[in-house]
Amino acid sequence: MTKLTNALWRDIMQFLHHHHAPICRQWFNQLEPLELESGVLKVLTPNSVQRNYLQRKCLDQFTEAAQSVTGALVVVRFVTAEQAPARVPKRTMTASAHARRGRDGGDGGSTVGTAVSDAPNAGGNSTEFLFDPVDISPDYSFDNFVCGPCNRLANAASVAVANQPGTEYNPLFIYGGVGMGKTHLLQAICQSLLHGRADLRICYLSCDAFMNHFLECVQNSMMNQFRQHYRQIDVLMLDDIHFLARRERSQEEFFHTFNALYQSNRQIVLSSDSPPSEIPQLEERLASRFQWGLVANVTRPCYETRVAIIQSKAKLRGLEIAEEVVHYIANRVDTNSRELEGALTTVQGHAALQNRTIDLTLAREALGGPANDSRPGQVTLQNIIDFVTSFYNVKLSELQSKRRYKSITQPRQVCMWLARKHTRFSLEEVGGYFGGRDHTTVMHSIKTVGQRMTAESAFAREVEQIEQQICGQR
Repeated sequence: MTKLTNALWRDIMQFLHHHHAPICRQWFNQLEPLELESGVLKVLTPNSVQRNYLQRKCLDQFTEAAQSVTGALVVVRFVTAEQAPARVPKRTMTASAHARRGRDGGDGGSTVGTAVSDAPNAGGNSTEFLFDPVDISPDYSFDNFVCGPCNRLANAASVAVANQPGTEYNPLFIYGGVGMGKTHLLQAICQSLLHGRADLRICYLSCDAFMNHFLECVQNSMMNQFRQHYRQIDVLMLDDIHFLARRERSQEEFFHTFNALYQSNRQIVLSSDSPPSEIPQLEERLASRFQWGLVANVTRPCYETRVAIIQSKAKLRGLEIAEEVVHYIANRVDTNSRELEGALTTVQGHAALQNRTIDLTLAREALGGPANDSRPGQVTLQNIIDFVTSFYNVKLSELQSKRRYKSITQPRQVCMWLARKHTRFSLEEVGGYFGGRDHTTVMHSIKTVGQRMTAESAFAREVEQIEQQICGQR
């Protein structure tokens, strides 16, 4: 029978770092092996958020590592301090683990993603509602969020809400494009509340999950229980609220839920890809209420912020990366934090597969080779946007909006024309960045700019002046 030793656990962690490097995080060092008995390896996690994350995302990899190292059919089970076996020697229960007892959600404190109603149903029996919780990643904490000019207001407001829910910025509405950090901020609020306010009833879920739960309760004639649950929680956080568009019944129900929570000073946090006034087919009364508190925008990270994001994510993974590699990735990927993380994962994966250190040569090979390098002389989409918005005195958020005023459509079309001429982005990528427009809209914009430059000499001089400024600053 294999015995659990420090050497065995060290070998398991080394196996993970060698064979499954992308999943490894710095906080894995906080994990503690408890016992190996009857083919089950129990591992103590600092809190329930990390336990749930490991159970969902890393169980197969940990099991593979345990079986490879022990040579036995071993399964891994992650537990919190409250679930630790009573017979485990006290020395394995660290002071920090004891301090966490009774504080984690799901173990006698705050709850996330689980709707429970003790109200009697028509038959007089208690009814319990359960639905799958939204995945909460331990990575998405305030400590790991990189604050920059693109998200400073949203970050400050989220911290204020986490410190004093229901009193500051209620509701808090965060909007921005894909991968800009909206979900990170919502989950950071959730984790901060879970660890600091065990008395709160917290519900964090996607808008899609809310609508599915609503439809399920309608079909089963359980609307009283549905309403009782959602209108009695302390903090409601809905991700991607724009999915309420065109859902009249769901909008009606959420309208009354919003009113009930707001009037009782319960905190509401929402995220969307558009500001409330620009969500298509959203009832005006809902759009108005979403703007009662604070509406904060998160935009594309600037170069300095991208560098900081890469450094933060590398530190979280325990990676040591040279500055030149960090700057190369920040130049190579100028879209959003999600793609930055994807680029870092790609580089890390190539390094693990080839058993090489991460250097500039490897990064270039992993991300497309020297031919695709973002050299100092290469025009980027950010260059184009900076000069166009400055020339026409407009904001990026206006270019990404649905507004069709000439003062906005003209610089937007010029941006698309220049992006198509000077960058490698496809029509779909350019349109997606400017408010989710399809490729036909981009084609129309490019054609319009070309025709106007031929017919209007003054407009042609404007575009040429902007282009000269961009090329002159390469």
